[in-house]
Amino acid sequence: MKVFRLMKRTGLVFLIAILSLVSFGSTSLGQSTATYAPENLFGAQRVELASIQVASLKEASPEENESEPADSSEETVPDPLEPLNRVFFEFNDRLYFWVLKPVATGYKTVVPEEARVCVRNFFNNLAFPVRFVNNVLQGKFFGAFEETCGFLVNSTVGLGGLADIATAVDLKRHDEDLGQTLAVHGAGPAFYIYWPFFGPSTLRDTIGMAGDIFLDPLTYLGDYWYAPYSRGLNVVNETSLRIGDYESLKKAALDPYVALRDAFYQNRLSKIRE
Repeated sequence: MKVFRLMKRTGLVFLIAILSLVSFGSTSLGQSTATYAPENLFGAQRVELASIQVASLKEASPEENESEPADSSEETVPDPLEPLNRVFFEFNDRLYFWVLKPVATGYKTVVPEEARVCVRNFFNNLAFPVRFVNNVLQGKFFGAFEETCGFLVNSTVGLGGLADIATAVDLKRHDEDLGQTLAVHGAGPAFYIYWPFFGPSTLRDTIGMAGDIFLDPLTYLGDYWYAPYSRGLNVVNETSLRIGDYESLKKAALDPYVALRDAFYQNRLSKIRE
């Protein structure tokens, strides 16, 4: 019955959206995508370069990022590579402050926020295959169906994904990736890895990230140079919308490396358990 109600609602989406598109105006095109937005990842969840340091904190509350040690009852990720991981953390930290943040700040200065949110919406919509396939692999068929409805609505009425009409009509985003799929089927995280450029991960999520690349439409762009530039735009754009988050983490934490590691892993656990 839930599926039929969604089908009925989706059938009305186009009419509703067309009638309301004019009234939405810049609000529809520039609205926040907190409900229907990725990770990086990332992405999905996977956003390359050091911006993953900021993206990992997107769904973590400020309380989770304080300098207090993690509660002993919380599950923690093994970190046998900590000395090497800290070296890569320092590398990415300097890359963020010396390169990525200045570029993102300049980009933010010349590109209005509404346009930057439209760019985010476009890349979120483009990552639909990653979310759809992993919903199916996890047996979340309703999530896959709702993802399909959101993709169709945003790709048509939403002007190729620039406007997030799906959120406006309460079509929820089901942000799944291969790392989560492996976890659902029993794979443990193994250990924590902090990659240069890519940022925090685990062995399981690293394997998942590699698999998700094959589902990412950007991988199959015809011109070999176009995909890196598109990914670079996504990184800079996403960073411009979250400047200050990483800085707040560093300011609040006695040990930013540990704070980021714990925030990242607790966020991943939360996504897996959804």
